Amino acid sequence: MKKRGLVAGVIAILIVLDQLVKSYVVQNIALGEIKSWIPNLVSLTYLQNRGAAFSILQDQQLLFAVITLVVVVGAIWYLHKHMEDSFWMVLGLTLIIAGGLGNFIDRISQGFVVDMFHLDFINFAIFNVADSYLTVGVVVLLLAMLKEEMNGN
Repeated sequence: MKKRGLVAGVIAILIVLDQLVKSYVVQNIALGEIKSWIPNLVSLTYLQNRGAAFSILQDQQLLFAVITLVVVVGAIWYLHKHMEDSFWMVLGLTLIIAGGLGNFIDRISQGFVVDMFHLDFINFAIFNVADSYLTVGVVVLLLAMLKEEMNGN
């Protein structure tokens, strides 16, 4: 039971961090403005993403809300069933849940997701903290599952 409480606490902290960064950006950067953050590496901008990854399927908020709920509920169920599995499995699921809920909060409360990180050294989509959680979480989860398969578990 302690582990479940710890994981729930980590998820809550990650969501708060995501929302604090988004709030800071909305309050301090004009929509579309770009501010250098780490020169030649990362800039901050304020973008309202009304679509999915890479701004595809614009203005389909109900669809994204339903998909997010299905994914998050599935991840919570899987986490519940595999809470005692490897640290990496739990970490991957924790990040996926936190990222999904962080962007879900934006979609429900504002009708769009706040994005802010702009990579200066490559032409890449502008993203946010929750997107980072999701991306890292999926990679960690896939690696954990691959490791289990290779070990015959």
